[in-house]
Amino acid sequence: MTTRAATVTWTRANARRIERQGLSAPLAASPADAVAAMLAAHAQVRSAAEMSVGLRLTGGTRADVRTALWTDRTLVRTYGPRGTVHLLPAAELPMWTGALSAVPTGAGPFPEDVRMSPGQTEEVLAAIGDALTGAELTIDELSDAVVARTGPWAGERVMPAFQQLWPRWRQVMHLAGHRGVLCFAPDRGRKVTFTNPGATALDGPAALAGLVRRYLYAYGPATPAHFATWLAAPRSWAVSVFAELAGDGAIEEVAYESGGGGGTAWLVAGDTGFPAEPARGVRLLPYFDAFAIASQPRERLFPGAAYERALARGQAGNFPVLLIDGTVAGVWHQRRSGRLIAVTVEPLSPLTAVQLRGLEEQVERVGAALEGTAELTVGKVTVGPHA
Repeated sequence: MTTRAATVTWTRANARRIERQGLSAPLAASPADAVAAMLAAHAQVRSAAEMSVGLRLTGGTRADVRTALWTDRTLVRTYGPRGTVHLLPAAELPMWTGALSAVPTGAGPFPEDVRMSPGQTEEVLAAIGDALTGAELTIDELSDAVVARTGPWAGERVMPAFQQLWPRWRQVMHLAGHRGVLCFAPDRGRKVTFTNPGATALDGPAALAGLVRRYLYAYGPATPAHFATWLAAPRSWAVSVFAELAGDGAIEEVAYESGGGGGTAWLVAGDTGFPAEPARGVRLLPYFDAFAIASQPRERLFPGAAYERALARGQAGNFPVLLIDGTVAGVWHQRRSGRLIAVTVEPLSPLTAVQLRGLEEQVERVGAALEGTAELTVGKVTVGPHA
């Protein structure tokens, strides 16, 4: 049952997010539709992204995600929110590139003698787009192509990365993804390759309006600060974006009892229906699952001991998490050997018989999504957070 609410509690907001994410019941949809429901699927760890998507689908598997990505091309693996690698629906790539290109960027984390000038940045982005048009290149091949189109300065090894120095031009790879001139292509053996997806970006204001509406539909009620954190954007800029959309009547304020006090947050205009019942059941979410990262306020999703055990210095995603009745109630880890997947789950409080049965079903579903056979152990997780 869904009812209209003048004041939204965190419990009802959380129940709606879980329902829309396909976490209360699997979605009878495609992998691209599931990613759209999440808004974006973090894909730095590819197996975690495949699990995030597969678990949201009726009978979904990692093979379905790979087919959508490399055969059907309904998904794109590229640089998304926060400059990190995500799966995005191909149909929504124009919105994403238009919106991400409109987010203000600072000077960057590198010293002045490492950074590129605005002119050099545009030159490199144009070179990347040109080199990847109609091609699939490894990083070394792309580097050679960029240097050939720009000059030796772009190839100078001055960029600190993973205890080595990368060529100067690589500091703008995420911007190339945001501009829509670079995305990942199928691996060539063990080597990662890149191509140009040929996305034509939507106009910046229209793209931003679309992204805010999509974000609020998936994760609202939310504040400009929540949106800025999720996108890694300046808060003052997010406030101005929300204000403009509110002036246009695209979004509306709602009273939001999110935690230690009341406040206001935002919804898509007219989208004010919420489930009458709280979230129920047991769910397992992998590393960097979109729901765990984007849901706010974080201290409500990770209550009590979960805030210390399941976060890494307040950062969500570094631990796979156990959800019980809509809140984080433990962590888990899986180790694969052939088709056997050993799953260890550490609840933060004893499980009831009903919760244990629900957990066993979830572990079985994890095994099916990863095309293996999963075995459950309830005990201490000794593996640290994912770096």
